[in-house]
Amino acid sequence: MAYESGALNAALAAAVGSDPELVAELRGAFVESAARQIDLLGRARCDANWHFAALRLKSLAASFSVQGIVDLADRALEGAPGDPVVLRDLATAMRDFGETSQPEM
Repeated sequence: MAYESGALNAALAAAVGSDPELVAELRGAFVESAARQIDLLGRARCDANWHFAALRLKSLAASFSVQGIVDLADRALEGAPGDPVVLRDLATAMRDFGETSQPEM
């Protein structure tokens, strides 16, 4: 399953212009923040912690127009804490972001 890293790159380029260093820095901040929320989802042992981590992930992804992650966060919100399918799909999505080359400006 592929996730649209291009939407993130486009949102960043629209926000900061064609400064590739700034785009890379912001992209890295997004990936780091999303990974932190996914880690919290993986460690959640109660509904409240799962729910809040999923909401934070959804908000972060929506602010950067990354619809694939928004959709996965919605799936997490609908599921139970520790849902292995959602966690696996989120890990795959983040791996795809890490493997995607930086955009050309």
